[in-house]
Amino acid sequence: MVRSLKNLPNHWAGINLQGLLLGIIIGSVINIFTFIFSEFKLRFPHVMATYMFSIVISLSISNIICFAQYVLSKNIKGKWFPILIYYGGCVSGMIIGTELSYILLWQIWGAPYKFLGHPDQIAFNLTIAVMVCSILFIYETKKSKYALKISQQELEVIKLKQLKTQADLQTLQSKINPHFLYNALNSIALLIHEDADKAEDMTLKLSKLFRYSINSQEENFATVEEEIEVVNTYFDIEKIRFGDRINFISKADDSVMDKHIPRFLIQPLVENALKHGLADKMSGAVLRVTIVGSGSRLILNVADNGIAFPEELNAGYGLQSTFDKLNLLYQDDYDIEFINSPEKSIRITLPMAN
Repeated sequence: MVRSLKNLPNHWAGINLQGLLLGIIIGSVINIFTFIFSEFKLRFPHVMATYMFSIVISLSISNIICFAQYVLSKNIKGKWFPILIYYGGCVSGMIIGTELSYILLWQIWGAPYKFLGHPDQIAFNLTIAVMVCSILFIYETKKSKYALKISQQELEVIKLKQLKTQADLQTLQSKINPHFLYNALNSIALLIHEDADKAEDMTLKLSKLFRYSINSQEENFATVEEEIEVVNTYFDIEKIRFGDRINFISKADDSVMDKHIPRFLIQPLVENALKHGLADKMSGAVLRVTIVGSGSRLILNVADNGIAFPEELNAGYGLQSTFDKLNLLYQDDYDIEFINSPEKSIRITLPMAN
């Protein structure tokens, strides 16, 4: 992995801290084994020399491997090259660390020093270094594979949740459309013998509405402009049914026309208002849809002058589908209000999205 220069100092400090701790642990193990199994009597200088060798070699190996991986990371290709870098750093770091340790012995205790003049010590250090590096390599490999497996499982869970959400939304969509289709087809059937022109006009409007639905079946959102057009088409169909009994009004601010809201969010609310609020109103009925912006929020309002909402509101399917859709798409980041005064309306507040 290529690391940025900005994060390099912190990473290097962590590597050296790990190397220091590992050197102390290895030195402790060697001293304990020497004390238990060797006839050689441990003295303080020997104990300190063992710790010094372990720490210096551990730091040397850690820094060389880290430096090699950092410098060569852009050119690392294939499966074996990283392993060669790792074990190459292990061997070269051990040799450099051993020589540095002997130089320190020479400077501190005056021990004789000759470059690479201690093959037995190098062989011992190499054995320890390769064993420890192999254990760490196996541990880190298994740890990385486990982390990758966990990440893949988490990704699969996220994908499954997304698929479930998409399936739920499509299910809601499929339930809304046939309900409206049933009402519209009944109206067309009645109009065919009474007014063929109106029946034809209503059929074309219905075709336009469902063409919009089918062509955008995979999308969960639509622009405000598209949804207003859908509402107007729906109003045109219902005008054929209701005639002059209901005054249909739709309006949206120009500034929010390109904002996105859930597809077919408004239509079931309008249908619910017709069914439960205005169905028995023989004249003077008003059904109004407005969409405005307020800061970073969109406010959708569906108002009518029909029967007020009861205290114990039975949402019915039309409103339940709205709740379900908003929960799926926004979780808790929305608000829905049922208002009776000063005007009966359903008000939905959503985050504004382009």
